[in-house]
Amino acid sequence: MAGWCVRAVRQSYSLVAVPARIRASPRLLCTATQQKNGPGSEEAEKPEQSAAETLLMEEKTKLEDQMKDMTEKYKRALADTENLRTRTQKMIDDAKLYGIQGLCKDLLEVADILEKATDCVPKEEVTTQNPHLKNLYDGLVMTEVQIQKVFTKHGLVKLNPDGQKFDPYEHEALFHAPVAGKDPGTVAIVTKVGYKLHGRTLRPALVGVAKAP
Repeated sequence: MAGWCVRAVRQSYSLVAVPARIRASPRLLCTATQQKNGPGSEEAEKPEQSAAETLLMEEKTKLEDQMKDMTEKYKRALADTENLRTRTQKMIDDAKLYGIQGLCKDLLEVADILEKATDCVPKEEVTTQNPHLKNLYDGLVMTEVQIQKVFTKHGLVKLNPDGQKFDPYEHEALFHAPVAGKDPGTVAIVTKVGYKLHGRTLRPALVGVAKAP
């Protein structure tokens, strides 16, 4: 009798404990919550996430465009700076080379006078029997030689194109005339020599050009 009573009490306790365990189960609570909220709760979060991703992508594209634009501006500024540096350096180099051309032009007239003075002296008169004329002539010749050395030292070169082909960049034609023994288009007579400063024509030679008869 006593054993039967104990079994009855245990069975009744197990029946009472089962609903408590069911209520305490997290899985059942989560399932119940999902059923209560409905299937549309997860779908409602997706549009919000898509809008945020779209905003981030737009911001990323905008920043990439700005970076590309700044990179192009930097490259152009760098190229402009390099071009400016190159032009400035060329101007400095040209100033060093051709800064003396004004002085050279003035000295060319002195060289012309010395050359005319020596050419006007009859060579047969320059003898020891006429020592004063000889000394004067020798001094003029030495002065002319020295001034040509100074010209050469500073890049100034004489142009005496007698017999050469006429070049309009280096020669200035005063006349065209048929000249015996000269080919057409060549320099027949040089009335005034020219000069070049570091390859640039400072003064063209004044010439007469032979032409066909």
